[in-house]
Amino acid sequence: MGKPKVYITRQLPQKAIDMIKEYYDIVGIWEEYYPPPYEVLLEKVKDIDALVSLLTDKIDKNLIDNAPRLRIIAQYAVGYDNIDVEYATQKGIYVTNTPGVLTEAVADLTWALILSVARRIVEADQFVKGGEWWRTKTGWHPMMMLGMEVNGKTLGILGMGRIGRAVARRAKGFNMRIIYYDKYRLSEDLEKELGAEFVDFETLLKESDILSIHVPLTKETYHLIGENELKKMKKGAILINTARGAVIDTRALIKALEEGWIAGAGLDVFEQEPLPPDSPLTKFKNVVLLPHIGSATTETRTRMGELVAENLIAFLKGETPPTLVNKEVLKIRKPGFD
Repeated sequence: MGKPKVYITRQLPQKAIDMIKEYYDIVGIWEEYYPPPYEVLLEKVKDIDALVSLLTDKIDKNLIDNAPRLRIIAQYAVGYDNIDVEYATQKGIYVTNTPGVLTEAVADLTWALILSVARRIVEADQFVKGGEWWRTKTGWHPMMMLGMEVNGKTLGILGMGRIGRAVARRAKGFNMRIIYYDKYRLSEDLEKELGAEFVDFETLLKESDILSIHVPLTKETYHLIGENELKKMKKGAILINTARGAVIDTRALIKALEEGWIAGAGLDVFEQEPLPPDSPLTKFKNVVLLPHIGSATTETRTRMGELVAENLIAFLKGETPPTLVNKEVLKIRKPGFD
């Protein structure tokens, strides 16, 4: 038997490609910058044993049924809400992801957004580059570009997983009060280490000066932040989202910004990606928008690729992949292509 066949839905860092190539026959890599159309994926999966996917690839029941030989889906991302994991498990297909390796990069970007919104960094940059500063004819003014001081404020963290905890650790340097809400409370020792206080969801909304979202997208978290929740936040609060766009109801957020329910927002993720240039979100000076670059460092993206390769290689060797999502599949089919 020859090498198992794998299709890769986007160009990965070369180190990952080389690792995969040693064990698999790479039958194709989608080379365009945009995602492969669903119809293309349907065709490509017909004769493959493994698939490397991204969040933008819809791996539904129909596509899985169109791939009779498929045994493993190695997702190049932490999230996997684009995959029908339950159905994949029923079919004995392993699903893996890339958690852990992007924690620090996303936490760094979260703080970049916090400071950018609080201190109006992007707005101030345009103030200079657009010539407005020059037109004011003053180099400094007591009321110019006033923002929020971060030091000593209350940071609310929604979702205290790896990334939430990394964000909290950085907050200690700003002498902040840290509060959090999560489905699962941390241990007393970890709370003490982070200096974090567990509160209920409503308290989190009401007391946070900065609310940072770090939850996965599930049925429970879809539009978790809607009109009612935004109205409970402080008028001077800032909302940060580096998790999943659909955790926030976009229409409600736009209304909140238009009517001044909150002071601003920093967003790296959106309900529709890419964000259309005519989106109402683009008109607000107090909103910083990024193109889903939370993990976009050379080091992190390379490590994500390596983890994809490690999952594929472990499976081929008959071993449990290191970051297996659907552990129930182990009861249905052993790892490997035998």
